[in-house]
Amino acid sequence: MVSAAALDLHVIANTALGPGLSGGDRIFIELARRWARRLRTLTLYVWEEGYEMCRRNGLAGVRYQLWPAAPYRCLGFAGLYLARTIKGCVAACRLRLSEPERAIIYAASDYWPDALPALLLKHRYPKACLIAAYYMAAPHPLKGFRGHHQLGYRLPRLKELLYYLTQLPIYRLIKRYADFVFVTNELDRRYFLSPRLGQERVITVRGGVDIRLPDQVPDQPQRYDAVFIGRLHPQKGVLELIDIWRLVCARRPGARLAIIGDGPLEGAVKSRVRASGLEASIDMLGFLDGPEKVRVFKASKLVVHPAVYDSGGMAACEAMACGLPGVSFDLPELRTYYPRGMLKVPIGDLDAFAKQILQLLEDRGLYERTSRAARDLALQEWSWDTRASEILDVLLQVLPVT
Repeated sequence: MVSAAALDLHVIANTALGPGLSGGDRIFIELARRWARRLRTLTLYVWEEGYEMCRRNGLAGVRYQLWPAAPYRCLGFAGLYLARTIKGCVAACRLRLSEPERAIIYAASDYWPDALPALLLKHRYPKACLIAAYYMAAPHPLKGFRGHHQLGYRLPRLKELLYYLTQLPIYRLIKRYADFVFVTNELDRRYFLSPRLGQERVITVRGGVDIRLPDQVPDQPQRYDAVFIGRLHPQKGVLELIDIWRLVCARRPGARLAIIGDGPLEGAVKSRVRASGLEASIDMLGFLDGPEKVRVFKASKLVVHPAVYDSGGMAACEAMACGLPGVSFDLPELRTYYPRGMLKVPIGDLDAFAKQILQLLEDRGLYERTSRAARDLALQEWSWDTRASEILDVLLQVLPVT
């Protein structure tokens, strides 16, 4: 087995954008934080916002290589996206790897600003090892993020169509050139398994939690019956969540919900809250992280994860690590992601979702059993320290000894 201390890791994380933190961002930051202690060198290739995101999250002990792109913000989202892609590709063509046989290239996402520079670097240095992250397959453009439970088709939205069309060539390039692929759940491995990419090369990363953090935050007065944490995006079911909470409040007046997160649906969620007359029942707290986030978890009774299209969703497990039982729709991906501690209801059945929330709140025995299962799952299987070590050890076992 090759020694980690002899390897150089090059993480291309050129997509990071905004004050929030995506699941893919969280994964590369937490892996880099721990792998940097074992590898010879770890270099992060980021633009200005990616650098600030890493610094905000305390990622130290790594080398930063800046690929400047801030002047292109004036071009809007699409222009900035293309500018970062082009700048990254040009930089990848100029980058010199002194010992490519000891180099690992890690594309932090399948988005073009990460994946294309990584693929170019692999093309220039075939002896280097390429890890490609592919954390969610884009939905069929005629279905979108509505979820497969909704029958029929509709005209595609432009963003969803572009997401699908831009991911398709990356998917094919990853299948052909990547040495390892990171996915978030067991079901997604089927997209990549092949004679070239065997079982040991398609790795279910899943994610992790900092299991020490909950113990560092004191218990809080119970202010919320439930908490949601995640991006305010159609796939996360955040608009459905407002309708679910209206049903909960109809049967349990005064029930309160905390929403942690930001995203493209923030305005739509606020509008639906107002239209539903739930301003006094729902607190929208924006993006929170660290102890501030855990304080909200500890002030809540359960966590809701109403995703209608998802590959996992590790944010809910951060709440489960605090002992919060969960409720989600019965997505196939979540059956392996959250085999216990997360009660599941038929996909799209908002009434069943509301009833399951109420049952957890009212049935003390069910609540305590599910709470213990949630915390045990998080502590036993989701520790970042354990996951990072396990994943690196798998890589070291398969990498050729040089």
